[in-house]
Amino acid sequence: MKVVIVGGVAGGASAAARIRRLDEHAQIVMIERSGYVSYANCGLPYYVGGVIVDRDELTLQTPESFWDRFRIDVRVRQEVTAINPTEKTVNVHALDSGKVYTETYDKLLLAPGAKPTVPALSGVDSERVFTLRTVEDTLRIRRFVEDQKPKTAVLAGGGFIGLEMAENLVEMGIAVTIVQRPKQLLAPLDADMASFVHAEVRRHGVVLRLGETVTGFRQDGDSVLTLLEESEPLHSDMVLLAIGVTPDTHLAKDAGLRLGIRGSIVVNERMETSAPDIYAVGDAVEVTHFVTGQKALISLAGPANKQGRIAADNVCGGNSRFTGSQGSSVLKVFDLTAASTGINEKTAKAAGIAYEKVVLFPASHASYYPGAQSLTMKVLYEKETLRLLGAQIVGREGVDKRIDVLATAIRAGMTALELRELDLAYAPPYSSAKDPVNMAGFMIEDLESGKVRQFHWSDVEGLPRDGSVTLLDVRTEGEYRRGHLNGFLNIPLDDLREHLDELERDKPVYVNCQTGLRSYLACRLLTQYGFACAHLAGGYSFYQAVMKEWLAQSPYLCGMEKL
Repeated sequence: MKVVIVGGVAGGASAAARIRRLDEHAQIVMIERSGYVSYANCGLPYYVGGVIVDRDELTLQTPESFWDRFRIDVRVRQEVTAINPTEKTVNVHALDSGKVYTETYDKLLLAPGAKPTVPALSGVDSERVFTLRTVEDTLRIRRFVEDQKPKTAVLAGGGFIGLEMAENLVEMGIAVTIVQRPKQLLAPLDADMASFVHAEVRRHGVVLRLGETVTGFRQDGDSVLTLLEESEPLHSDMVLLAIGVTPDTHLAKDAGLRLGIRGSIVVNERMETSAPDIYAVGDAVEVTHFVTGQKALISLAGPANKQGRIAADNVCGGNSRFTGSQGSSVLKVFDLTAASTGINEKTAKAAGIAYEKVVLFPASHASYYPGAQSLTMKVLYEKETLRLLGAQIVGREGVDKRIDVLATAIRAGMTALELRELDLAYAPPYSSAKDPVNMAGFMIEDLESGKVRQFHWSDVEGLPRDGSVTLLDVRTEGEYRRGHLNGFLNIPLDDLREHLDELERDKPVYVNCQTGLRSYLACRLLTQYGFACAHLAGGYSFYQAVMKEWLAQSPYLCGMEKL
């Protein structure tokens, strides 16, 4: 059996090695357009920033190492220019020598990946405008930074690559401005959770120009102008386009393969395309979202590696299946970690899923052990079935392990209530006896059993201020003086029992505290004394973070309470 693989990196390289492990006698040819066949794509920004010093550390495998260990024929700097499904051949162009030849195959596996989205804007081909996708892109940016020593940079786009590059450039002393049309960074997060990321990047001097549209670029001596639709141009020494990626599927299209959303390659669970004996994996393929069941594009290394393994199994006569991706991701943003899995509120609404959510601020480990830091967690679940839908966490410690637990729970089909029962490891330096994931389950249990009701930050401004309801802040007097919600009366929780007669029992009570814990306790107390009560999810801290971000984007607004 002869297998030709188009593209390396995650999916293609994983498939090649797996095929060899399954079939010692297969002839395997891997053709890669760039000069590097298997490299750490996610590590590229850290090489630019000097965190990864040795460029060889980016290379996971070389053509020589593939041959020595697996006897796989790897051809770099060669580009497949056409696929001929009927003849079962591919046309190849050797970029260095100019040689053109035809290669036959019994099985063909496509792993072309995705290319940076480069809009058709004027000046986009300037030598000071960069994209970052390949090792060659990385080396070009690194040389520019070392030779030209830029002082300012504009990043168009605020996704994973954009934020990683922002951090690395700032650490090199470069002033960074991020410009993008969406009004928040990191699309997998909801806007309220993204507000914590916004505050962190601003804290490190990054200027955010959100809701702005780039219309083009213009060279201006030794600098470049980023032209904006409704604002003055931005001057900088360099520009990085990090708008996103587009499936690189022109070969599949020309060969008549069936295409899906945004031109991606349609595959079944076995990673088979619409053409016999042709498989496809990685960022170029359309997948099924594990939570919604809808078609999606999820450009992450984890799913690409799994798909490569599954395709290899089936190339070799197996029956492996890819059951979908839920988009689990984690990102270092200066001193914060931001992570998500499953779907967010925006996606749930678009999919027509009726959901509920809890917001909590648990400590990363036992609060009495030094160094505990607060996590901000949001967990979504389906109202009717209690099926877990997604989670988002932002914090400084312990984010990654909690998001992995929640990702596993989603994959296992657990309900939100079953989070209570997870038996998770505990020692004071690492966790609490009631882990934050358990706490989310306890909160959901109280909501679903009717022991507590909640309202959200987005409901605060709509609460009546006409005396028809009681607005109650149960923080300390000092906390209240430092800032509070408009119209909320202050009675500290520890004094509440002695002041019950000051509250009218026929009026609903809306309770607020700093993070939601004391307001929950107040609601349990008040409910047992006959009051109808609801507490603010996430408390004043969550509301404050969201409103500060709103004000940062709308500096002309005034008249709000001190935040």
